[in-house]
Amino acid sequence: MTGRPNTRDVSKRDDGWAVTKPGAERASALLPTQAAAVARAKEILANDGGGELRVRGKNGQVREQNTVPPGRDPKKSKG
Repeated sequence: MTGRPNTRDVSKRDDGWAVTKPGAERASALLPTQAAAVARAKEILANDGGGELRVRGKNGQVREQNTVPPGRDPKKSKG
C-alpha cells in the first residue's frame, strides 16, 4: 500500500446518494437511498482490497466511519 488509505465517502447530493473516492471528479455510484449507497461502497472497497468507509450526513459532517476488510475471491474451482 502506498501509505494512503483506500477511502470511499457516501454523501447526499441533489440527485441521490453518491459514493465517491476523495480527489475523484466523478462519483463511483449514485443511488436513490443512503442504505443502497453504503452497501455499494462496501462492495467497492472489498473488491479493491479493503479500506475506510465514511458516511456523511445531509449536513456534510462525517457521522459514521467503518473499516471494510478485503473481499474474499476464491479462485479455486475444480474442473
